[in-house]
Amino acid sequence: MSRARGRAAAWAELLRVSALATVPGDALAGAAAAGLRPNRSTLLAIGSSLCLYEAGMALNDWADREEDAVDRPHRPLPSGRVTPRAALAASAALTAAGFTLAARAGRPTLATATALAATVWSYDLHLKHTRAAPATMATARALNLLLGTIATTTGCPAARRGDRAPLPAALPSAALLGAHTYTVTSVSRHEAQGGSTRTPLLALATTTALAAVTSRPRAPAGRAPGRRAADVGAMGAGPGGQPAHAGPAGRGAAAIAPLVTAALAAAYARTPAVPLLHAALNPSPPLTQRSVGAGIRALIPLQAALAARAGAPGTALLVLGLAPLARALARKVSPT
Repeated sequence: MSRARGRAAAWAELLRVSALATVPGDALAGAAAAGLRPNRSTLLAIGSSLCLYEAGMALNDWADREEDAVDRPHRPLPSGRVTPRAALAASAALTAAGFTLAARAGRPTLATATALAATVWSYDLHLKHTRAAPATMATARALNLLLGTIATTTGCPAARRGDRAPLPAALPSAALLGAHTYTVTSVSRHEAQGGSTRTPLLALATTTALAAVTSRPRAPAGRAPGRRAADVGAMGAGPGGQPAHAGPAGRGAAAIAPLVTAALAAAYARTPAVPLLHAALNPSPPLTQRSVGAGIRALIPLQAALAARAGAPGTALLVLGLAPLARALARKVSPT
């Protein structure tokens, strides 16, 4: 392997590029929860969240460099393939890039991205080895979904002028995504030493419960006088991110959404099920790490199911299209 390729491989491992495909679905599910199609601001939110995610990966290894020297000496920093100074500089630069992209989507988006970055940095520098770690990571994923909601709404003038309440409508999706992240983070706390049977079993039970909740139709959104509940979420949105209006296409999307949602919820439950069961039966570090990787990949069908549940099967299939990329990248670079 040439020197340049070796450096590229080291940075790909440091930044966990195989997990990048799990990031865009957060913002897309957030847009769907607002009852809107993705627009330019949604793309800016995706770019911002990708930068902040990678910043967190670099900062995570920088903060854990001494621990990894004992438990994972092959990692880029303890092995000397990337210097700690370079990793910290990359984290700062990626955070700044994330803020820049968020600012272009408007002040509310920048404020949300700032809260997200603060959560990520707090986790990596202070909270990772505390009991608050799973809840902190769950908060970060939930904020990432809300970043998509806020950015998409900001980029849709009709939504800003309307009487819809997109943020409250997105909170159930954010909570479900956060609950899944909580379980994955709880399992990941044992991936270096293994030894936990109870945690994978609890994660398996939680995943099953989340799939059951996600497969059920979403409760009708609240509405102001003069606006039908179907305008929010169930009908998707019109061209250019405009709120949808009732019509044959909207009714067709509303009819197919429950079927797509159920199928995607089942795919979500199936993705980490076997690895979690193996980790429970044999809680060794390799099997625990494999279950964590499966939990990370399960984010994609979960995001897709949340989009379909919000009445946006097209967005759901778009998110699901990222799954093959995630699998391909995972074969080259570990997501954990």
